[in-house]
Amino acid sequence: MKHTEDFKREAVRIALSSGLSRTRVAADLGIGKSTLAKWIVNYRPDDPASGPQADLARENERLRLENRILREEREILKKATQFFASQKP
Repeated sequence: MKHTEDFKREAVRIALSSGLSRTRVAADLGIGKSTLAKWIVNYRPDDPASGPQADLARENERLRLENRILREEREILKKATQFFASQKP
């Protein structure tokens, strides 16, 4: 049976992200485990953690975290300023 490219890509996505064993995924899809393994080699999406974009992805994640922390600190300072402004004798 000839499977479509979309079917193959979806099978790879399920195999890589479902948490199920590849044997189980292959059985559920009605294909052989070796067929699924071959598709994974051919259709595996580019992993940003292993390519030249890895440094950019890590830096982006670090900056997102830093941005979140700075926003939280700013909100705390705003509340503290309001509190102390309301405490005038």
